Amino acid sequence: MKDPYTVLSVARNASGDDIKKAYRKLARELHPDSAPGNPKAEDRFKDLSTAYEILSNAKKRASYDNGDIDATGNPVARDGRRAHPRSSPNGAKGHPFEDFFKRHTMNRTAGLKINGSDVSYSLKVDFLDAAGGAEKNVSMTNGKRLVVKIPPGTNDRQVLRLKGQGMEGVGGGINGDAHVEIIIIPDRLYSSKGNDVLMEFAVTLQEAILGGRAEVPTIHGPVNVTIPKGSNTGTVLRLKGKGIKKAKAKSPGDQLVSLKILLPEKPDTALTEFVEKWAKDNDYDVRGMGLKPNKAEAD
Repeated sequence: MKDPYTVLSVARNASGDDIKKAYRKLARELHPDSAPGNPKAEDRFKDLSTAYEILSNAKKRASYDNGDIDATGNPVARDGRRAHPRSSPNGAKGHPFEDFFKRHTMNRTAGLKINGSDVSYSLKVDFLDAAGGAEKNVSMTNGKRLVVKIPPGTNDRQVLRLKGQGMEGVGGGINGDAHVEIIIIPDRLYSSKGNDVLMEFAVTLQEAILGGRAEVPTIHGPVNVTIPKGSNTGTVLRLKGKGIKKAKAKSPGDQLVSLKILLPEKPDTALTEFVEKWAKDNDYDVRGMGLKPNKAEAD
């Protein structure tokens, strides 16, 4: 059995905040998922979790400091050893009150009831999993795998509470809860604002000037949209109902597609000559022009 204070590398008079900080730092370093294939990683993480379970709970910590529970959180039975041997009334050696002390102590420790501590986890998920909902597994401190159901529309840094999935209680105490913080991995295409999904979409010069049709990806699958004639970089196409649908929301959000005009990678001689000729008689001021969003509906 390892002393919880030693496992967490904190002083015996450490504050609750110091204990929490030490646990979070070590949990990131020792989590089995951070060291796959290392058989000792899981044991070290279990020791860390057990130590935190005891020291993060004021009642358990006091019980450990008083010697009522051991480093695993189990009750300690006193043996009531006598200070000086003497004969008992029935002729057997022992302290006359030894049995009384044993019974009193065992009854006291056997009746110890401590609720389990809450535990905290961090779980990284893809943007699409957070937007559309998913199920993920988390390695628990006791070696079990915990299934986490991620609701559609979960936000970055949102904490999901899983009741009764934390540390087990002692002596009939209720189990603690598991608090899972969701960390969304940035997506190369999408971002979000509320229930709306945001993205940039590249268009050619001819599509921007003449308009056209294009297939645009959404979190629900690709859709065909109309690119209006005379579109600018920054023109926004609104695809209604193609955003995030949260469980309690009446309707899903929209997807806002910001157009971005791209010229050919290699300079085109014909285009260059045409623009030079065109520019002589068609110079215009763009510095004070505001880009007004255009709207387009998904087919």
